[in-house]
Amino acid sequence: MSQNLVDNLANPADPADPGEASPGEAGPGLARPVDTGTGPGPGHRVDVRRGLRFLLRRPGLLLSVAVLVLVVLASFWPDLFTSQDPLKGVPSQNFRGPSGTHWFGTDELGRDVFSRVVHGAQLSLKATLIAVLVAFVVGGLLGMVAGFVGRWVDDVLMRFVDVLLSIPALFLSLALVTALGYGTVKVAVAVGIASVAAFARVARAEVLRVRQAVFVEASRSCGARWYSVLGRHVLPNAAGPVIVLATLDFGSSILAVSALSFLGYGAPPPAPEWGTLISDGRNYLANAWWLTALPGLAIAATVLATNRIARALDGEWSRQR
Repeated sequence: MSQNLVDNLANPADPADPGEASPGEAGPGLARPVDTGTGPGPGHRVDVRRGLRFLLRRPGLLLSVAVLVLVVLASFWPDLFTSQDPLKGVPSQNFRGPSGTHWFGTDELGRDVFSRVVHGAQLSLKATLIAVLVAFVVGGLLGMVAGFVGRWVDDVLMRFVDVLLSIPALFLSLALVTALGYGTVKVAVAVGIASVAAFARVARAEVLRVRQAVFVEASRSCGARWYSVLGRHVLPNAAGPVIVLATLDFGSSILAVSALSFLGYGAPPPAPEWGTLISDGRNYLANAWWLTALPGLAIAATVLATNRIARALDGEWSRQR
């Protein structure tokens, strides 16, 4: 909308010839077109068809969306997939392999591994969402302020970001979670802070790009306040790549949260976090491979699905439009 307004101001239409009618005006003897309001027109239907065609031509993307939907449903409504208690074990049924009764087998205490994976999705996804939210908000604010204000503020904030980038993310997460303490939320905060630098860099680059656009300069020349320019023009046009990065960071955050849980920094036992499940099953790889392989497969499928969706949002969809 802002771009169209600036184009109209920069290139005003020539006065209409008396014998001709403009597209939005009625000519002599002709009725004025009726405004149908803001209801969905043919363009909306074309966009829907284009989106469906885009998905149907990419079966891998469809599968990735299905996997992510199942993980989200398991996180919020685990009873849709299993009715078994993830904490209750039957010692007489320990180390049972995958079967129709126990899809992922049972562990050393006779607990159903599938129910533990399903209920563990709630803890792992909760930590992942908190981590991505922390990185998105803090990193986005740092990059927005650095790119929009500039000058010495940009220099100070970017040097701080460079320090964060110089430390490997996993090592920084380990240091932070050691200082904060154990627990799912603290692990999520540590992973989120370790990802702040990447969001700050991308947000700053996009704000710098949009700030130099013609419609932003036109808005400033019209006397608009800085917060109006920032809220109405800069942020909406700079948010796209940051959102794509958040989708891509979702997968890496799952890996980081699972890694810290594997090392024992997550929720205490018997909480069925995905990383904890793999850590508990590594001692029985010789006779019960499913205790580690199947939870690991769930993590790998979720990460690959989010990466595939992020790749589609980043380049494929924009090229089709």
